[in-house]
Amino acid sequence: MLHCDDPAPEPAPPQSLATPQGATDGGRIAIISASVGAGHDGAAAGLAARLAAQGFQVDRYDFLDLLPAGAGRLLCGAYHSMLTWAPASYQRLYAATDRAARPGAVWRALFRAAEPRTLRALAPGTSAVVSTYPGAGQVLGALRRRGLLTVPALTYLTDFSVHALWVAPGIDAHLAVHPVPAAQAHARGAAAVTVAGPVTDPRFTPPAPGRRAAARLRFALPADTPLALLVAGSWGVGAVRRTAAEIRRTGVAVPVVVCGRNRSLAEQLRRDGVEHAFGWVDDMPGLMHACDVLVQNAGGLTSLEAFAAGLPVLSYRCIPGHGETNAAALEEAGLAPWIRDPADLGPVLAELLAGPRGRTQRASGLALHRSAPGPVPAIAARALPRDPRGVATPGAHAPNAAPSDTESRHRGPGSGPRPGPSGPPARPAPKRPRGRRRGALTAVAVAATVCLGVAAPLAHALTETPARFTAVAHYLDGAGR
Repeated sequence: MLHCDDPAPEPAPPQSLATPQGATDGGRIAIISASVGAGHDGAAAGLAARLAAQGFQVDRYDFLDLLPAGAGRLLCGAYHSMLTWAPASYQRLYAATDRAARPGAVWRALFRAAEPRTLRALAPGTSAVVSTYPGAGQVLGALRRRGLLTVPALTYLTDFSVHALWVAPGIDAHLAVHPVPAAQAHARGAAAVTVAGPVTDPRFTPPAPGRRAAARLRFALPADTPLALLVAGSWGVGAVRRTAAEIRRTGVAVPVVVCGRNRSLAEQLRRDGVEHAFGWVDDMPGLMHACDVLVQNAGGLTSLEAFAAGLPVLSYRCIPGHGETNAAALEEAGLAPWIRDPADLGPVLAELLAGPRGRTQRASGLALHRSAPGPVPAIAARALPRDPRGVATPGAHAPNAAPSDTESRHRGPGSGPRPGPSGPPARPAPKRPRGRRRGALTAVAVAATVCLGVAAPLAHALTETPARFTAVAHYLDGAGR
């Protein structure tokens, strides 16, 4: 899986998730995600697998690669640094952009710079485009409004809370995992909001008899002790060490911590005496089968996976911004309590492990996965019909389609943006006219400005004043409006 802080891989040949043998060819769907953490990509992977099983050919793209000259990687690095070293500044930025009626000038410039590469990336015959990342939705909505994208564009809301950037004018439909985020999206003016339900890997199911004991043995976990699985996303951010220590002190459960790609965090936890601290875990379904309750701080895909696996979930010491708003939405939905007072941690853990509250939470989580049809029917209903030649109508070319661009759409080896986790690289761009090249350089300059204004001071975050970060947030929110 590609992440913003990973080294660039070698160019790969074109790939797509093909129609399974024997299935009806239902058309071609593009999914645009972003390797910002793992949640957006995870939702895209699950969605792609379900679409392919229903007869669609699926192309996947990483939005960060659709921004010019590495601007996406710069911004992702700045975001990671803010969460790690200056979470209060991220909270201010999140709140400022959430209040805005539309993205500020900096973000609009970056999104506009992604438009040409997005159009060139889409393959001929694409019948719909689905975004699982807010920035991609903003780009697709703008292209739809101006008539440059001629096939339906949908946004799949992967979060339980809906930030303003998730809702983009021009998007044809917004698909939510639950009525709570659906109501939030509707209140923000989102078009055609539908409760589609979550998408997770089918391996996330309640453990069969005997599987829990086998999983504990495989992960070298205690056989008879209640286990609290503590997760902090693929980056391992937040007050993880403090939370693990507090779980231990309750005496109710033993913490089992997944640190993602944060190797130093795993080493620190082991020095702290936390015996069961893992880095990146490929078999998360198995680890969930081994544990009794999930403690999370971001409210992302892992919570949905835990619901599917029959684990009760609680939110504690959440990261700022989306971590807190997701925790509030999960609590409103009756799916996971949000513990704000450390004194409540032990009693709530005990209730979830052995009390009626735990049984209720397990039933609610499983019902979430069974109460909605999933997003595939809604996407299939929006996708453009195909003519007998297998081309999405209107138009025989890609959705942005100018006939003179046809030759430029055929990918040569090693060209174009890198692929997403299981999808194709974007198709190469024709040589840019000077105006477009200047536009791309401007976008990179904007990204560098953001990173210099946000990421560079993070090395001295503890000595920076809140006023500086507040000023940065207000600039990003409204500069040039």
